Amino acid sequence: MTIRLDRRRFLSGAAIASTSALAGCFDPLLANDSQVRGVLAKANDLTYRAQRLLLGSDNLAREFSRSEIRQPMRPNGITDPQDEDYRALAAANFETYRLEVNGLVDRPASFSLADIRNMPARTQITRHDCVEGWSCIAEWTGAPLHLILDQVGVKPQARFVVFSCFDTLENGFTGPIRYYESIDLLDARHPQTILAYGMNGAALPVANGAPIRVRVERQLGYKMAKYIRAITLADNLATFGDGSGGYWEDRGYEWFAGI
Repeated sequence: MTIRLDRRRFLSGAAIASTSALAGCFDPLLANDSQVRGVLAKANDLTYRAQRLLLGSDNLAREFSRSEIRQPMRPNGITDPQDEDYRALAAANFETYRLEVNGLVDRPASFSLADIRNMPARTQITRHDCVEGWSCIAEWTGAPLHLILDQVGVKPQARFVVFSCFDTLENGFTGPIRYYESIDLLDARHPQTILAYGMNGAALPVANGAPIRVRVERQLGYKMAKYIRAITLADNLATFGDGSGGYWEDRGYEWFAGI
């Protein structure tokens, strides 16, 4: 008997297996000064390069028909941020929301929700794959991220797009720790990478990340930051969080979670 495994399922399974181990029994070994962290970082870099070769730069994630949306999109992570600044925005129906775009750009700017909605939109029906093992198919509508990058002008030395979010996940020694994530410019300019403000034909619900969340359709769900308040272009990730590129990556997850 021959067992066939498509690339998406293979890469998704590999990512889930690796991150499950890192999130659990390896935690004591993952201190910032641990040699184990260095070994795993090198392995992650190798995985990133291998997956980039397999995925290509413009290959599209599978898109589905509306008839294949059989259940509401399951929320993940924080579903109702209690941060004071976010509550104020939500109370005003996000009319005063501004998305700050800064860092290694020629023209730092801020965009209202209306500004983003007035940009040429893309709608796509895709599958959200969570590292916990579940998936949902939903329709997403939003502005392609590359449109915003083109407006602000990305400096040549920029390599990463970092998403800073409103939701606080825990309180650390230096204060509240808010969610953040990052992707490289290849994924940022991918045609399916959008700042989504709509889901299943309606405004994006708070539980799913209102007013906007990023959709990075070729990666696992934790890469798709919700409640985005700012985007920063950077040449490295060392100054964000603990330096690993995302809230969960700082706790052992892979930075590149391609599927």
